[in-house]
Amino acid sequence: MEHAPSSGTITLTPIGIVRNDIAAPLLVADSDGLKVNDGPKAALKKFNQASDARSKIVIREDLSDLLDGIDDYSHIVVLYWGHGITDAARSLKHVHPVGRTDYPLQGIFSTCSPARPNPVLMTVVRLWGRDGTTLTVSGLDAIDKSPVLDIKPYVGESFPRDGVSVPEWMQRIMGEFRAE
Repeated sequence: MEHAPSSGTITLTPIGIVRNDIAAPLLVADSDGLKVNDGPKAALKKFNQASDARSKIVIREDLSDLLDGIDDYSHIVVLYWGHGITDAARSLKHVHPVGRTDYPLQGIFSTCSPARPNPVLMTVVRLWGRDGTTLTVSGLDAIDKSPVLDIKPYVGESFPRDGVSVPEWMQRIMGEFRAE
């Protein structure tokens, strides 16, 4: 039996907001594709600095009980809305990964591009602590005031390790980020 995708509307209510010093994303998407803010070398440096920088995730007060037990985890998965993604960027079908033309043009769903039809973005972050409804984390690549949609504990064992394949171009990108 064939099922057509729903064309209905989904309403999401943010559970919180990101607070940090990141005013602009590393990658900017427009109708021409992806561009790196300040050039590739500066972006690599900023990416690595962001992995150490601390951010706050401020959860709504009425959801404070949902955080009980979160302190027992070293890492969490943060799902947030790319509120700075323009309509032009949301309509992109193909991009060069990280905005570099030396990488092959790929369909959006084959990349980690923030430009997506629904800019639901995800990052695994280090959880440093909780103070009431405020979580302190590092490694969050969201810009300031990004709406947080959900938080989940990161449990490495629940992700596959064997038989995982990644394209060569993605391996090169990840190697560049680790080498910087």
